[in-house]
Parts: sequence; C-alpha cells; structure tokens
Amino acid sequence: MEERRFGPIRFLPGDRRGRYPNCHSLFIEGAGILIDPGSHRDRLGRLASSGDVREVWLSHWHEDHFMHLDLFEGLPLRISGKDASPLADLETFLDWYGLEDAAYRNYWRDELRGRFHYRSRKPAGYLREGGTPAGGSAAIEILETPGHTPGHLALHFPAEGVLFLGDYDLSAFGPWYGDRYSSIEDTLASLSRLKRVPARVLVTGHEKGIFEAPFPEDLWQKYEDVIRIREERLIEALKVPRSLEEIAECWIVYGRPREPKEFFVFGEKAIMGKHVERLVRTAAVAKTGNHYVLA
Repeated sequence: MEERRFGPIRFLPGDRRGRYPNCHSLFIEGAGILIDPGSHRDRLGRLASSGDVREVWLSHWHEDHFMHLDLFEGLPLRISGKDASPLADLETFLDWYGLEDAAYRNYWRDELRGRFHYRSRKPAGYLREGGTPAGGSAAIEILETPGHTPGHLALHFPAEGVLFLGDYDLSAFGPWYGDRYSSIEDTLASLSRLKRVPARVLVTGHEKGIFEAPFPEDLWQKYEDVIRIREERLIEALKVPRSLEEIAECWIVYGRPREPKEFFVFGEKAIMGKHVERLVRTAAVAKTGNHYVLA
C-alpha cells in the first residue's frame, strides 16, 4: 500500500495492509498530530527523527494502535478519558480484555511488553466530543463512538471530507466487541451514527484503509450483518446445550481452529460471550449450570 494525502492529512499504511498486529496511522501536517502509531516502524522512526510530530493521539486503548508509541516518548499523548486506565497499568490492561486464565495472562503480558513495547503511560490530556482546532492546518471534529471500546473515537475532517473510523474498519471480519467493557448495542449505535456523517473519503485503521465516494450501497450493511450472522449461527449451535467453551469450539467468529489459542480461542470466547449475554438478557437463551440452551 502507498501513502496518500488528503490536504494536510497523510495516510501512513501499516505492514501487511494494516492487518493485526499492525494498523494504519494518520499524520496531520502542520499540526504535528500523529494518530495511532501502529503502522510501519521504520517509517514512523523517520517521522520521529524529523521532529515534525508534536503530539500523539490514540483512537482507543488497544495494543495494535500504540505498538510504536515508544518512538515518541516525551511527546504529549491524548486519548479519551474513558480509555485511559489500561494505558497506566499492565494488569488493568489485561483485566479490561477479560483475561482471567493465568496462562493466557502470562502469554499476553509477555506479548505486550515485547512485541507491543507496553509501558505505563499517563496522557497529557483527554480527547472529548466536539471540534478541535489543529494548528490552523485542519479542523478536526472528534466523535465519541463507543462499542468497540468505551472511549473509542472517530475523527471527522469536514474541510477535506475525510472521516477516520478507527477500528470500525468495514472489513469482512466484522466488528470486534469482545473486551470486558465492549458492547454490541453501542457498536450498532456508533455505526448508525458514523454512516450518516457526510464524507467523501472513509479511512479505517485496518485492511483496505481508504474508501472513496461513491461508496458501494451495501458497504456499511455488510459490516453490520456480520453481527447478525454470528448471532444466527450461535442460535443454531444452541439447539443443543453448550458451555461457552463448547460454543468457542464451533469457531463461529474465526471459521476454523487457529493458533495460538491464547489469541484465537480467547477471541472466540470473548465475542461469543457478548452474544450469549445479549441473548440471555432478551430471554432468548437460558443458562442451566455452565450450559446455555434456547429458551
């Protein structure tokens, strides 16, 4: 993928087309704002050496979006206050993912310290809903879009017609809402809001990265439909009683068994657990002991 410019907005593509554990970054020239430093480390290193970056913003707290933040130590860091706690303490970070199994916690603790350069960080300030001047180069409208995380932010650049969606990435995989404080309902509400924002260019944190108008009519619907399809497949699986572990073995999210299990089995249980909770709340599913069954 190539770098792109939209006025003062520079799109910095991540390794492997921005697939996890990488993401795409944005750099706002003039303002010196770097958003989500999880793209190409060498490219970000050159940007750090240039002295052009004045502060770093995070769309949310996940590790793939701050992987190379260590290159910008000493610069002000900004994030939503609702997403700040995991950045300050590693054990809190693991708690927010809902990692309870000791082996899984040990795996992720090592991953975060090693691959993702995790270290305790305190933001210099918090990003909130509303418009923010960006050093005269680009006006930025901050949009609170919870669901993926409680404090997930999207960024609208009205003059350039650009909307940065962060981790609402419009990919075939669909939305992630598996964290302890993630929400399917909030995800759907945020998607409903975002698709109404007038924009000529949609920029995402992963995968394709840039969508330019005219957009396919089903662009948003296909992404939202992943949630419905997951739930329909779960309901089908629950025609026989299953524990959450047995639901994960159906591989509804990832399609087939994958390794490492600390990533993929965890992800299956995390996302399907949210669906199970939702179906229990609506009385569509009942829990008996450790098993779930259609009510």
